[in-house]
Amino acid sequence: QLQLVESGGGLVQPGGSLRLSCAASGVTLDRYAIAWYRQAPGQEREGVSCISSTTSSTTYADSVKGRFTISRDSAKNTVYLQMNNLKPEDTAVYYCAARNTSVPCRKLYGYDFWGQGIQVTVSS
Repeated sequence: QLQLVESGGGLVQPGGSLRLSCAASGVTLDRYAIAWYRQAPGQEREGVSCISSTTSSTTYADSVKGRFTISRDSAKNTVYLQMNNLKPEDTAVYYCAARNTSVPCRKLYGYDFWGQGIQVTVSS
């Protein structure tokens, strides 16, 4: 059973940066498509970014393009979400999710494994 653990959240001022990590143990993440989702209070969960397994192709929501970068570190079995130029509207609980598939992540509509979520708050 794959277990995902997010870290790196917190409080940051507008314009600041954070790097979220999604780590797994016992299972290599290289075979999994990984996605980051977020959910703000009173809003539906939305996809933020994803990275495919075999090609490591990436996809971003329009709201974060040019500001967020998703990447893998196979040696550390971790996927990162680098978030720059953060805005108050980025405030949410962020979740990483995984699915064991070679299908490009932009074509996926569901993930099988989820982390517990981590709070990101952008406020002055």
